[in-house]
Amino acid sequence: MVQNSVEAAVEAFSKGEPVMVFDSDFRECETDLLWPAISATPSVMRRLRQDCGGLLFLAIGDDVGEKFGLPWLQDLHTHPALVEENPVLGALITNDLQYDNRSAFTLSLNHRDTYTGITDYDRSLTTKRFGELAESMAEKGTIEAIAALGNEFRTPGHIPVCREAPGGLKNRQGHTELAVAIARLAGLPPCTIGAEMLQPDGDRALSVEDARAYSEKHGIPMLTGEEIMKAFNLS
Repeated sequence: MVQNSVEAAVEAFSKGEPVMVFDSDFRECETDLLWPAISATPSVMRRLRQDCGGLLFLAIGDDVGEKFGLPWLQDLHTHPALVEENPVLGALITNDLQYDNRSAFTLSLNHRDTYTGITDYDRSLTTKRFGELAESMAEKGTIEAIAALGNEFRTPGHIPVCREAPGGLKNRQGHTELAVAIARLAGLPPCTIGAEMLQPDGDRALSVEDARAYSEKHGIPMLTGEEIMKAFNLS
């Protein structure tokens, strides 16, 4: 039987193994399957694609987003100059999220050595290299980091990136913040690849019961957002 505890999850994640996180009954009611970005391989991407059914996303820490100068799309799409030039942005404004008032999405990326960017190999290359670059740029300046990012990556791409809210879990308890928190607890770069787990028919999120059954079957530690919050003394 898999041990569902913060300690077990942190140990697994630190070894490059997956963890599952259910946010809460009061938010999206979704479970994510997660891996450290630096552990991404084609088989990891294939597992996310085949077993989850939701969007593959790369969750990054706010510090990483700041280092690389990655803007939130919501801020770009509401920028007065861009809205004036592209009125459709004003029509499509995000003002009716049912689970939050801010979207975590920033730019989407492809590594420059990919072809289309969508294959399991391509997406694993984009993911792994981003995690490695984030780690290597941690002590560098923003100008140097942006140059390094542009040298290896282009946008738009096939890996959507979500940026942690400033203050992390203190200010937002979304899947992005929870995924980044697991990486931080494991002492890894705050870059986590994951996907939402859906029911086989794709019509709704995988139930908590079915998620726990998957966790037990595959020996993957599963946590709740509340347990992660407690680990940071925030609950």
